[in-house]
Amino acid sequence: METDTIAAIATTVGEAGIAVIRISGPESIAVVDRLYQGKEPLGELDTHTVRYGHMTDPATKQSIDEVLVTVMRAPRTFTREDVVEVSCHGGMIPVQKVLETLLATGVRLAEPGEFTKRAFMNGRIDLSQAEGVMDLIRSKTDRAAQVAIQQADGRLSRLIQRLRQDILESLAHLAVNVDYPEYDAEQMTAERMLTKSREVEQALQGLLTTARQGKILREGIGTVIIGRPNVGKSSLLNALAHENRAIVTDIPGTTRDVIEEFVNVRGIPLRLVDTAGIRETEDIVEKLGVERSHQALSRADLVLLLLNHSEELGDEDRKLVELARQHSTIVVVNKTDLAPRLDLEEVRSLIGDLPLITTSVTEEKGLDALEQAIADRFLGGTIQSVDATYVTNTRHIHLLKEAQQHVRDAIEGIEQEMPLDMIEIDLKNAWVSLGEIIGDAVAEDLIDQIFSQFCLGK
Repeated sequence: METDTIAAIATTVGEAGIAVIRISGPESIAVVDRLYQGKEPLGELDTHTVRYGHMTDPATKQSIDEVLVTVMRAPRTFTREDVVEVSCHGGMIPVQKVLETLLATGVRLAEPGEFTKRAFMNGRIDLSQAEGVMDLIRSKTDRAAQVAIQQADGRLSRLIQRLRQDILESLAHLAVNVDYPEYDAEQMTAERMLTKSREVEQALQGLLTTARQGKILREGIGTVIIGRPNVGKSSLLNALAHENRAIVTDIPGTTRDVIEEFVNVRGIPLRLVDTAGIRETEDIVEKLGVERSHQALSRADLVLLLLNHSEELGDEDRKLVELARQHSTIVVVNKTDLAPRLDLEEVRSLIGDLPLITTSVTEEKGLDALEQAIADRFLGGTIQSVDATYVTNTRHIHLLKEAQQHVRDAIEGIEQEMPLDMIEIDLKNAWVSLGEIIGDAVAEDLIDQIFSQFCLGK
């Protein structure tokens, strides 16, 4: 348990109905009690009790704000420490004044993620659950939030712990054989270890098959819209985002810089980038925008190449097709509501096996087909069932692959009838790698790095 008491604003700073300040540590109830005025002292309250009162400045005895104070006693709290939450009026002045008064009593301002870090250090959650909390905060779609909640609730942790227990049982059988060779059960031990190791390897492979979908749900698909000026790129971004995020005019070259927006396409988060039209130009500002468009293109997971149905294919279009063929691309022929001048057969011959979708963004036609094409390209058209255990974290994926390789090495060693004590090394390494996922064996600096990515007050 930590020995000091920390405090931070747990809600977004700004004008709001209420704001919440969270205090955790051994002195949290006593410290707030010195500033609180109500019908009864907070120290006499039962755990998980809410009381109305006022927070006061101990120096002037003046009221700072009327509040609701929630008292939660250890160990039945998120941090497994005494926790007090003060709900005051939202707005910069009231919440800052309450926090400053608390800090003046000797309470320390919490570091980013320190409440969750204390929950981990005090055994309330493991490391993968803590990372699930962070993923939940950052989720951009309902499906991503569901996956994060499952991880925060310990679904992945329980599976990892079960696999580690299977490995531990194999190691126990091996230890008996090594320590008591007179029983001559080496063949039986090897067969049992081989069966168990194959089961563990298959389970690890099952987790890794969800990794691609999991990473997409967690991080989104970096999607870049490219095309000549005035082909409808900004209109497409607005249509997918369901709001007027980008300026749309009939004047070519309106977009001079990249515009980024998170959009939800059938449960898949897209980090959508509307780029400046890629063309030769002497305009200095537009030229800078074109350069940034090329940079965004080089980082893209998905490219949406827009062509104009009402114009003939030009040299700039052909150059863009060549660029797009180097990436995962969907070709979108837009403005089908206008008189056709584009030769679709020529387009199909140029793009090869790239998917082609026809749309009229202004009339909202073809957008469903485009969304389906995106889902088909990345998730085979569907996301796995809600009951699936997803691996979304790059750190977890790396450690799962590491553990899987150790198990495969052990299986190969058993099949080649290598000495059991050498196989023991591979299985122990797999056990350690899986332990790093849940924080059973992990360096302190890595823990600090993980929790530093949290927001203040969490």
